[in-house]
Amino acid sequence: MMTPVLDFGLFGLGLLAGAMAAALFFAGLAWGMRLALRAARPVSVLLASAALRIALLLGVGWWVAAQGMAAGVGFALAFLAMRLALLATLRAGDEVT
Repeated sequence: MMTPVLDFGLFGLGLLAGAMAAALFFAGLAWGMRLALRAARPVSVLLASAALRIALLLGVGWWVAAQGMAAGVGFALAFLAMRLALLATLRAGDEVT
């Protein structure tokens, strides 16, 4: 029977890259929304912002996944954890008592 081996160095690289990519992705989303709300043509700003953010996220994700399965899993987990943390933080600030 083969036992699976997890390369913790690559997993850590994936976690770091995923957390940084998520932070930049959502910061870009906030910045794009601010620009779109002030723009005369908000759709063009939103489309350009989305295209740039998605392309950069896919590029970084592709590079991380090329390092190995552990790095790809770490990247995905870190991105998801950052998303969940940001949503929980932002929703907590919207509570009306």
